[in-house]
Amino acid sequence: MPPTTDLEDLGLDEGGHLLVDRALAQLRPGDRLTVTGRHPALGVHLAAWCRAHGHRLADDAPGVPAEKLTIVKGAAGEQRWRDARRAGVAQGPPDTSADPRWGLAARGALVEAGGPPIGAEWTERDHVWADIAPRLYAAAAASQWDPATAVDWTAPTDGVPPEIERAVVQLMTYLVENEQAALIIPARLLSQLHPHFREVMQLLATQAADEARHVEVFTRRGLLTGGLLGTSSAGGRASLQTLLAEPDFTTASFLLSVLGEGTFVDLLRFIHRHAPDRVTADVAQMALRDEARHVAFGVAHTAHLAHADQSYLGLLRASVERRHATLLDTAGLNTEVFDSLVLLAAGSWEPSAISRGWQAVRDLQATMDEGRRRRLAVIGFPDDEAAELSALHTRNFM
Repeated sequence: MPPTTDLEDLGLDEGGHLLVDRALAQLRPGDRLTVTGRHPALGVHLAAWCRAHGHRLADDAPGVPAEKLTIVKGAAGEQRWRDARRAGVAQGPPDTSADPRWGLAARGALVEAGGPPIGAEWTERDHVWADIAPRLYAAAAASQWDPATAVDWTAPTDGVPPEIERAVVQLMTYLVENEQAALIIPARLLSQLHPHFREVMQLLATQAADEARHVEVFTRRGLLTGGLLGTSSAGGRASLQTLLAEPDFTTASFLLSVLGEGTFVDLLRFIHRHAPDRVTADVAQMALRDEARHVAFGVAHTAHLAHADQSYLGLLRASVERRHATLLDTAGLNTEVFDSLVLLAAGSWEPSAISRGWQAVRDLQATMDEGRRRRLAVIGFPDDEAAELSALHTRNFM
């Protein structure tokens, strides 16, 4: 006697197919299942469902009531999944190479053959991965902040001298320009990344969200006292354009995060230290925390790839040299930005204060150079080569 599934009054088009499918899953191809029920369209619906799923109805024996039908299980279900493959392991690290034929399947899913491949450019783990990525994503997700509430926009700024305020506005204008480039780059990298490397994808998404917040708070601080924003130099924009044009995942991450954002961490620290008001200090501090994560991933990923392939250090060096050559004829850092940093640190127009401000900016540049050398050494460059590459970094900081 074949097993029986009783649908009672349930129609096949009302969920009854779930009970039939569940019963068939326990059988082998060629086995029979009796389906009983009182729905008036059971026979018609069951016949259509069997055709669609590779089964067939047995010929009704004389005297068998219409509400009692027998299905012969077909082999279509087994054939459908015969060539299916697991897309890695859900809880484990990603595979060394992600198959484009996995498409948008979740890591660890059983992937039916024949679906459309994804057009991801980066499918090799070493080209995008860092072991720290899952932890950095968790930290980034827990550290998201609301620009409307994380900064006290009502804190007084009326005590800031007009000349110092103009310096702050110029610096905010410069920061917005650079953060917009830093927003575009992870968004572009994200669009070409295979989703098998989901932790990196999630991390890049939070990085883009971070930069969007930075653009907002720097713009808002620049406009806080009702004036116009400052200047944007052609050389500064040319410097940022070279980052947007970098096609490779690792070199783009290296130039942006290891060198550029690493240098910006020191710049934000400087602005926070010399801020003439609480709002300026707060926006610099909040952005600094985010940027530190971006730098950590850039260093960890570049070091991961350089460890896996020592020849990649040559490609990284070439990217720095190529960028330096492209920008050789540009003016570098906007003069108004440099002077604003001096005035911010000076706090007044007194000659002795300007002298202190000038020296503070020179010390900042030395600190930036030291930080770049240290990060380059972590990646694997010898000290002398790290010093050479740091000296070639754009004068525009980013």
